[in-house]
Formats: sequence, C-alpha cells, structure tokens
Amino acid sequence: MTENDNKSLNNLFSNNKAWAQGIKEDDPDFFNRLSIQQKPDYLWIGCSDSRVAANTIVNLPPGEVFVHRNIANVVGAADLNCLSVIQYAVEVLKVKHVIVCGHYGCGGIAAAMDNEQHGLIDNWLKNVKTVYRLNKEAIDNVTDPQQQLDRLCEFNVVEQVYNVCNTNVVQNAWANGQQLTVHGWIYDIKDGILKDLEVSVAEAES
Repeated sequence: MTENDNKSLNNLFSNNKAWAQGIKEDDPDFFNRLSIQQKPDYLWIGCSDSRVAANTIVNLPPGEVFVHRNIANVVGAADLNCLSVIQYAVEVLKVKHVIVCGHYGCGGIAAAMDNEQHGLIDNWLKNVKTVYRLNKEAIDNVTDPQQQLDRLCEFNVVEQVYNVCNTNVVQNAWANGQQLTVHGWIYDIKDGILKDLEVSVAEAES
C-alpha cells in the first residue's frame, strides 16, 4: 500500500472523528440512544451508486432508514440477501414504508439496454433486461438515447415495487393487517431531487 493510500484511509478515520464529535456537540446523548435500539419507519431499497446515499439525500440521521442497496435496485425472487432484509425490516423492525428508489442515468440499467457482454453482472441484470423487453415499444417511442435510459430507469423501479409487493413477507404483513406501504421513487443526480413515480401500494390486490 502506498503512502497516498495510507493518507487517504487515515483521512476517513479523521473525518469519522470530526463527524462523531459534531454530532455529540449538537446532541450529547445521540449515540447512547442509538446504541440501545433502531426503530426506523423506512426500508430503502436503492442502487449501489456512490452518489445515491439514502440518509444523505433525504437528510435523515443514522437510525432512521434501514437500507439495502445493489446494482440497479433489483428485487429478485432468488436474492436471499434482499429478501432477508425485507423480512427483517417488515417482521422485526415493523417499518411502515418500503421505498424502492432508482436514479436517472443508472449504469446498471444502461448495461441492460445494450447488446454487449459485461461478465457476471449480465446474470444479475436479467430482471432488468426483461423489464426492457416488456416496455421496449414505449421506450423506443422516445428518440433521445438519454431519455430512453431514464424511461427504463422508471419502468425498472415500478417493476421492483411489484416484486416487493409479491414477496411472501409483504403479502403476509398485509394479510395480518400490518400498516405497510410500498413506494416507487427516482432520484435525479443532476439536481438532487427525488420524484415520486406514484405507484404506491398499501394493500394486497384482490
């Protein structure tokens, strides 16, 4: 490891100390309360993109948002990691809202749109490729390539919302009368603003 690498890592520890000190100056008991339990109202399922940090873009402190992130914010029926997060959030933490949040210009979505091979990620993006195939006509009606990408980003969020809703965990929660709403949002990195795609689901469809 080079000297620059060491310096970069040391900066992270310095930043952490400054951050923790600032929190304690504003709220001396904050970390004591945080260490006792977490009681978030929100589960956030988002993209791994470093520019889309859940707590940061909704301006909430630690302990307020339970987070799962992966490339292209996919909720797969065989993804035990994601499904375990959903189960813990719904059954143990009793979150009231599950937010699937994509973002415009997503690199994973872009990879699903082209015909090139990208390696292991191609298997991961099969779900998104299916979304593209099912909505190709609507996407192709848009002439601008960037707008086509952004349109698929939106369609993908909608699909993942329904994937969340169709999990046994969420279906059982609704059957038991648990208050739970699943939302689909998208984030614009260009201006930092969230958009509600208005596909919220609050109960099982009959």
